[in-house]
Amino acid sequence: MSLAAFNDLPQAQAEEELLACCAAAAWARAVAAGRPYPGHAELREVAAGAVAALSWPDIAQALAAHPRIGERAAGASREAAWSRQEQSGATAAGEQTATALIDANRAYEKRFGHVFLIFASGKSAEQMLAAARERLGHDEATEREVVRRELTAITLLRLERLVTA
Repeated sequence: MSLAAFNDLPQAQAEEELLACCAAAAWARAVAAGRPYPGHAELREVAAGAVAALSWPDIAQALAAHPRIGERAAGASREAAWSRQEQSGATAAGEQTATALIDANRAYEKRFGHVFLIFASGKSAEQMLAAARERLGHDEATEREVVRRELTAITLLRLERLVTA
């Protein structure tokens, strides 16, 4: 849809569309409430600021909608299709790398209590695996900052897809 069409949606429908970009309801409410946006730059600025303002429970809500790296998102939803596209580098992994990604996902979830989130677009399975292993060494505060950055990047990419005519 175009930005103009997005601006014209009723609030509830705009929020529903936005949830495919970031599954945190607080984020969708904030971005929908900022309409109308005169351009993409203004929309991106508000969207990024809304991710920055999310509480950790809101971030956890967003994370719960993301599949593990290397697992194919099920369903026909826009969000699932975008996830499959974004993780295409992981699906091309060889057996050894795929197994290592599964192990890294498990270790990460055990350590941090949530799915390993990474801006996967354009990254190979090996790059994602290296990032997971590196991030396992982070303390909780550092990792939460990284997660927020990764979520922002994913959200902005999906938002651009949503409002591109």
